[in-house]
Amino acid sequence: MKVQHWGLAWGLAALCCAVGASAQASVLERVASGGKLVIAHRESSVPFSYIDSQSGKPVGYALDLCLRMAELVRKKTGKKDMEVELVPVTPANRITMIEQGKADMECGSTTNNAERRQKVAFTIPHFITGARLLVKSSSPIDRVEDLNGKKLVSTKGTTPLKAADQANRERLMGITIIEAPDHAKAVEMVEKGEADAFVMDDVLLYGLAAGRPDPKALKVVGRFMTTEPLAIMLPKNDPEFKKLVDEEMRRLITSREIYPIYDKWFNKPIPPNNTVLNLPVSYLLRDFWKYPTDQVPF
Repeated sequence: MKVQHWGLAWGLAALCCAVGASAQASVLERVASGGKLVIAHRESSVPFSYIDSQSGKPVGYALDLCLRMAELVRKKTGKKDMEVELVPVTPANRITMIEQGKADMECGSTTNNAERRQKVAFTIPHFITGARLLVKSSSPIDRVEDLNGKKLVSTKGTTPLKAADQANRERLMGITIIEAPDHAKAVEMVEKGEADAFVMDDVLLYGLAAGRPDPKALKVVGRFMTTEPLAIMLPKNDPEFKKLVDEEMRRLITSREIYPIYDKWFNKPIPPNNTVLNLPVSYLLRDFWKYPTDQVPF
C-alpha cells in the first residue's frame, strides 16, 4: 500500500510540475508553440491608445509601438501567421490583466513607478509628463490651492488620483475627490459642472479636450503635481520577452525611428477630428532618450 501511495504522490507531483511549467511558459515560448500575442489597449487615452469613433478601432502612439513589437515577435519566433488579439483595459484592471497573464503588453499611458514594479515590468518610457488640472475656460481655478472646498475628479486606479488624495489629506484642503471610471467620464463631469477640475497627465488632458465638441470651452492649468514616465507594461517574470522589447525600444530611440511615430500623433492631425495637439518632444523626454533605459528614479 505504501508503494502505491508513494506512486500516486509522485504522479500528482509530476502533474503539478507540468501544470506549473505550462503556466510559467514565456510569451515567446507560447507564441512559438502556436499561441497568440495579446495586446491590451485603452479606450480614451488620447493620443496614446484610444478608440477612433469613426472606424471603431483602437489607435494611438503607444499602440503603434506595440504593433512594432508584435512584428518583432513574429520574426523572433518564425510564426508569420501569429494572431494578435487586442483587448480593452481600464485604469482599474490594466495591471491585473498583465499580472495574471491575460495580456502580454499594455499599450496606453501607464506610469512606470516603484509600486507597480512590484507586480509588473516596464520597458523604456515612450513619454514623460506630469499631472495638471483641466477646468472650464471660464473657471477662476488656476492651481491646486484654488480647489479648497471644491470637487476634484480623477480616474480610478491612476497615480494622479493618489497624488491628489495625498495632497488633500496632508494640506487639509477639504477637497471632495470623485473617482471616475475612465478619462472620458471625468471630462464630461467637468463640462457638466459635476466637478470643478479633473486632475490627470497634462498630455492626456490636452488630447481629451481637443476631442470634445467645443475644445475651447476647456483649459489646462496649474503646475506639475507629479512626474510621470509612461511606458509599455510587460509581465514581471519574463526576462526573455522583456529583453526583446527593451532592445527594440532602445533601437527605435537611438536610430531616431521613434521620432516620426511621435510626430504622427503629437504634431500632425489625428482621428477622429483631425486635431493637431502641437506637442513637440519635451526637454525632459529628449534628455532621457539620450541614454534610453527602463530604470526610472521613481
